[in-house]
Amino acid sequence: MIPKKLYYVLLICFMFICFSGFASATAIDQTSPAISGDDLSVTTHTIQIKGVSLRYTATAGTFLIKDEEGKSKANFFFTAYTKDGVKDFSRRPLTFVFNGGPGSASAWLHMGAVGPRKPLFSNEGFPLDTPWQLVDNEYTLLDVTDIVCLDPVSTGYSRAVPGEDPKQFHGTFEDVESVGDFIHLYISRNERWISPKFILGESYGTNRAAGLSGYLQGRGAGMYLNGIILVSCTSLGTRVSPDMGCILDLPHYTATAWYHKKLPEDLLKKDLNVVIDEAEKFALGEYNLALIKGNKLPEKEKADIVNKLAKYTGLTPQYIINSNLRISVERFRKELLRNEHRTVGRLDSRYKGIDKDSAGESYEYDPANAAIYGPIPTLFNHYIKTELKYKNDITYAISGSVRPWNRSNENLAEILRKEMNKNKYLNVFLASGYYDGCTRYFRSDYLFSHFGLNGEFKDRFKTGYYEAGHMMYIREKSHQKLKEDLVKFYKKAVGY
Repeated sequence: MIPKKLYYVLLICFMFICFSGFASATAIDQTSPAISGDDLSVTTHTIQIKGVSLRYTATAGTFLIKDEEGKSKANFFFTAYTKDGVKDFSRRPLTFVFNGGPGSASAWLHMGAVGPRKPLFSNEGFPLDTPWQLVDNEYTLLDVTDIVCLDPVSTGYSRAVPGEDPKQFHGTFEDVESVGDFIHLYISRNERWISPKFILGESYGTNRAAGLSGYLQGRGAGMYLNGIILVSCTSLGTRVSPDMGCILDLPHYTATAWYHKKLPEDLLKKDLNVVIDEAEKFALGEYNLALIKGNKLPEKEKADIVNKLAKYTGLTPQYIINSNLRISVERFRKELLRNEHRTVGRLDSRYKGIDKDSAGESYEYDPANAAIYGPIPTLFNHYIKTELKYKNDITYAISGSVRPWNRSNENLAEILRKEMNKNKYLNVFLASGYYDGCTRYFRSDYLFSHFGLNGEFKDRFKTGYYEAGHMMYIREKSHQKLKEDLVKFYKKAVGY
């Protein structure tokens, strides 16, 4: 017989051990989804595209990224759409899609442009009243390519694993490396090495796309790309002089002033493309020469340039004189509609905002961003949890915390140029919105007009221009045109 006191001591110890084990097991279960990366949700769907029924599989979840020593580094969230019934993957393109920021999740392109579902906007791309609606996206790219929308570390549901410093992913090439590792892992796990491969990046995502061309095709991976799609392209690490910046920004001012009916009547009667063509010629010609002359510009020529700048910007001659003929985009957003006590948007200059007063030099907020920021994040969170059945209690970080960002001074455009020389079958498509005040379209034109000065890339670069802003796809006609342009691009890039 065990003495009574010893019996109770042993019983208490046993209960303590059991409780400790239960608590430990519970703790492991709670954290394992953030470590294993094995939390995929797979669902099947059907969409009608131009009257044709297309069945597809959606996979939402995370892959665990490890270093070469096998140490877990981060969970990478993605949503993949693959067409059902494909037997020959060598003829089925695969496109990796991401936004920019840095620090932006891919929900914008995912829900606004390429995925099978999208928010319902007005035909001109303005949000409707709540409750916001989710509808089928007739301009999805799914009939052309399989799609993988991915969120870089610290955005969306992507996170560094416990114990890993997220700052190791927050930088130009740190970001390129982690995204490239995910792409490599996805292609290997899904046996898609033989598929034509494309990258589609928006805004700062165009920097990532250019960097990935070097990382994927080099570094021993040998993963050659068929195409890169640059939506609302940045300068890709290049620089222009302040005067050249003023010259290249002028056509955007013209488009914005035309839209808000601030140009002379003769220009307002013309088609936007005709007016923009005039503004481009003036910018590269007379305006360019005038700024080159600096304080040696004769007064008579200066007066003529002032009047023409007023004509093509909608600003007053006196304001242009006060600005020394050099108009900054930040001031323009505040000045154009100052007398109406309104501002124009940065992401899309068709949008109008209102500040506390109209006396300052810059606006208080971007009215375009404020309007768009509601519907897409709201409907994405609804969609991912209800239709794609993916469950995760952490916040989907539409704008992740990635500051400070380790910026590199390396010329990413030069990386892309070199990789295009190495890979003769790498094609590039540039999509730009006239009303985009964030990445002004004429700056992108200037960048790529100096890209391969011997004309070696002239047949491998295609461009599309749209009467919309940074996210040109939220406007119905622009989205339709973008889809048509991309279908042609894919056909050329894959050769069938």
